[in-house]
Amino acid sequence: MDFILGGVAACGACLFTNPLEVVKTRMQLQGELKSRGTYQVYYRNVFHAFYTIGKVDGLAGLQKGLVPGLFYQFFMNGVRLGSFAIIESAGHIHTNGRVSALKTIAAGAAAGVVGAVMGSPVYLVISLPPPSQWDISINTRVIHREHGILGLWRGSSAAVPRVSVGSATQLSTFSSSKELVIDLQVFPKDSWLVALSAGMISSVMVVLAMTPFDVVSTRLYNQPVDHLGKGQLYKGFTDCFSKTLKKEGLTGLYKGLGASYFRLGPHTILSLFFWDELRKLYQKLR
Repeated sequence: MDFILGGVAACGACLFTNPLEVVKTRMQLQGELKSRGTYQVYYRNVFHAFYTIGKVDGLAGLQKGLVPGLFYQFFMNGVRLGSFAIIESAGHIHTNGRVSALKTIAAGAAAGVVGAVMGSPVYLVISLPPPSQWDISINTRVIHREHGILGLWRGSSAAVPRVSVGSATQLSTFSSSKELVIDLQVFPKDSWLVALSAGMISSVMVVLAMTPFDVVSTRLYNQPVDHLGKGQLYKGFTDCFSKTLKKEGLTGLYKGLGASYFRLGPHTILSLFFWDELRKLYQKLR
């Protein structure tokens, strides 16, 4: 049930944030597509990207990839949040009844690793350049046929550290922020505003920590591969990170930062809020 509640919460958030994911991915790929000479539209900022995609592809274009996105959220965040919930329920993140920052970071990171490994094949499919990214079943069969079962985990070298760092940041700041808000008695202990405000604090920290990993991960998943399934542009996470930093500077690692917050911020807030409320509802029903 912990896994199901985590997955349902993440899917609920995905319904609202998928258009932001579409915009973020396209903006992050601009620098790389420009170097290949294969891009046709340049997005000046988040709002211009929204307008352009909506104008060219229609409103439905902003929700492309929703189905595979829901699959990814359910598997990755279901496992990640479910694993953390089990660790939390066992009392492993507390010391003398208080949330331990180090234990929470470790638990969040461990849950992130498990979630990333489970969700990596789906993330590979939904990160492919459009329009191929929107048929998860066909792409899964093609990748499996051409590159074998391990080909479905291409790019996981970036996904694991990205999700692990994001998970550790998100869950540790959320748990600590909830405790702080309760201690300050800003809202009643059982109020939904506690989870909402804690999620807002967590969202800022998550975006700052994850954006460089997100950029590298997106580029690794989208790079062309040879007949052996090896990337032709980057050897792995470290190589992609260093090449991006060298060619485009620190700002290259924060490409689409505004889009990242517009997507990761609301997604963090909504998923943690839904997760917390679903867990409370489940406890009441039990």
